[in-house]
Amino acid sequence: METTEITAKRTPKPKWLRVKLPTGKKYTELRGVVDKYNLHTICTSGSCPNMGECWGEGTATFMILGNICTRSCGFCGVKTGRPETVDWDEPEKVARSIKLMQIKHAVITSVDRDDLKDMGSIIWAETVKAIRRMSPETTLETLIPDFQGVERNINRIIEVNPEIVSHNMETVKRLTREVRIQAKYERSLQVLKYLKEQGIKRTKSGIMLGLGETEEEVIQTLKDLRAVDLDIVTIGQYLQPSKQHLPVHEFITPEQFKKYETIGLEMGFRHVESGALVRSSYKAQKHLT
Repeated sequence: METTEITAKRTPKPKWLRVKLPTGKKYTELRGVVDKYNLHTICTSGSCPNMGECWGEGTATFMILGNICTRSCGFCGVKTGRPETVDWDEPEKVARSIKLMQIKHAVITSVDRDDLKDMGSIIWAETVKAIRRMSPETTLETLIPDFQGVERNINRIIEVNPEIVSHNMETVKRLTREVRIQAKYERSLQVLKYLKEQGIKRTKSGIMLGLGETEEEVIQTLKDLRAVDLDIVTIGQYLQPSKQHLPVHEFITPEQFKKYETIGLEMGFRHVESGALVRSSYKAQKHLT
């Protein structure tokens, strides 16, 4: 899901989006390790509002396959362009970072690499294997791209069997072409369905609100996700990374987020995280149960 740099200046941010600075002993310890060894996490680079809480729980998110994406989604702050050459040492580097930070539950994500024949799936699998070797007690969530729906690439993720496999829908069907320009709503649903059919125990997805969707469309998206036997869903507020990105259409109230949580749980989701500051990896370690 998107990073959390402040929204457009012309739109006042409501009080429920104000964030306390991260604190706590565990956070301070991890921050020291990250700075000392120059480790890269999405938590720090994305200025995530939940960093203190997640790090306090021993959870952190890492991005692989570089920081340049082949897609140009209207919501995302990651740069778009020609990615750099694949770093085949990256799996070991990420695994080493996780070991140094003594992470209990790691979330791995990546840019889209449509420029590669395997779309990055080999590096994905090797990263999971390297983490398993160095930190066998660490549990894993892989927040994967759609790999263009190519099963042989998705199979590489299935074969290394992370505890949770996540793929974000990001938005409702009507807004998908505008928000996720090169993605397809039905293809993302099919990826999640295939993962479950092939034996992944926990599947997960996330959507952003405030892009102009209606309540009816959000509920339909939740129904579509339950129809593919999804276990976990996260629902958060879209925040505009820069003036070049899609504007915030509205700020969703805490009461509305709570309503979606209630609806989702009644539908049968195992976990529903719904709130303005919720991001894909929020409370990720709790989704193992």
